[in-house]
Amino acid sequence: MPKKTNTFLRDYQEDAVKKMHNGCILNGGVGSGKSRTGLYYYFKEQGGSYDGKKYVRMKNPKDLYIITTAMKRDSLEWEVELANYCISTNPKATLYKKLQVTIDSWNNIKKYADIKDAFFIFDEDKVTGTGVWVKTFLKIVKHNDWIILSATAGDTWSDYIPVFLANGFYKNRTEFGREHIIYSRFTKWPQIDRYINTERLVRLRNRVLVDMDFKRATVRHDEDIFVGYDIRKYKEAIKLRWDPFKNEPIEQAAGLCYVLRRIVSEDDSRIVALMEILERTPKAIIFYNFDYEREMLLHLFCDDEYIGYEIAEWSGHAHQPIPKAERWIYLVQYTAGCEGWNCIETDTIIFYSQNYSYKVMEQAAGRIDRMNTKFIDLYYYHLKSRSSIDNAISRAISRKKKFNEGKFVGDKFNDGS
Repeated sequence: MPKKTNTFLRDYQEDAVKKMHNGCILNGGVGSGKSRTGLYYYFKEQGGSYDGKKYVRMKNPKDLYIITTAMKRDSLEWEVELANYCISTNPKATLYKKLQVTIDSWNNIKKYADIKDAFFIFDEDKVTGTGVWVKTFLKIVKHNDWIILSATAGDTWSDYIPVFLANGFYKNRTEFGREHIIYSRFTKWPQIDRYINTERLVRLRNRVLVDMDFKRATVRHDEDIFVGYDIRKYKEAIKLRWDPFKNEPIEQAAGLCYVLRRIVSEDDSRIVALMEILERTPKAIIFYNFDYEREMLLHLFCDDEYIGYEIAEWSGHAHQPIPKAERWIYLVQYTAGCEGWNCIETDTIIFYSQNYSYKVMEQAAGRIDRMNTKFIDLYYYHLKSRSSIDNAISRAISRKKKFNEGKFVGDKFNDGS
């Protein structure tokens, strides 16, 4: 007998819902429909069902709290998904008058530390490390049902510690460290040398991770565009340990890396390469890292050549929506806007500079790689020089790692490259 299909969910989403459970991480690539899948799991757990035709109401549903990015909260993207289930944050627009639905950003998670007997969806996984967000998360999950939605699950075993603690696999970080971590003996601060008893860690990760078998219809085309840089100025910064922008000595690894990146990023050849790409597309998203890059780009787009383009940005300086014009350029700072929104009106992203993190780069690339995009071929242009720092960042990203400034400076400080 043929399988009865759910016309509201795709097959891989429906399969994921069957595997989900309280305390799990729904692991799906960017654009895979994690929001809809996570909401359906909540809807089903509260007694509801919907196959695209027949709607069965929930029975006494628990209040729903969605902790997401500020951008995704402000864009009302979650409101659109909630409407599919006749649910809303607006009491006048919901089928469930007694149901409280709250959508807020991670920055405000402390407001919900004392909530009990509710259901939490933690969107765009931020529960790594030991900060306030993680401490509040661990307090919330003691008294509520919860799931996490993530496009880029943990890179290291330490990234999973908060989720392992939340599921009761370990009493605290000390127990985890005692059973699984060997620290280096040759550093002044605690630094992990290796993990042990990883067989158990694999089993535990498999218990919490629910993978979505998402097959993309899109085809990504990544192109490295190599540009020049001031080699003399670059070598002098390394040799003299001198910051030519502040006219002062460079004392730390981060300071040297910042100076070297600024030297390569401000080269005129990078701007020329950007302009050549923009000649080929009427709509483009440009990702950048630093304020000086933003200033350069905004100055460029004041030029007469870009009259007729609508320019907008999402950064620490301005939160503007994606333009609606026939020709537009959308500037996005990685930290402010690498996740939590999408755009299906263009097939082009330009990475004016690389980010240190593979996760961030992957999240940024996913902004246009969505299930409902009208494009098959998507184009990603990576502007980079052949300098040692750009090469090192590229190698880290290709290995799905985060670029390490300290290691780079240790390796390169005296090579003059």
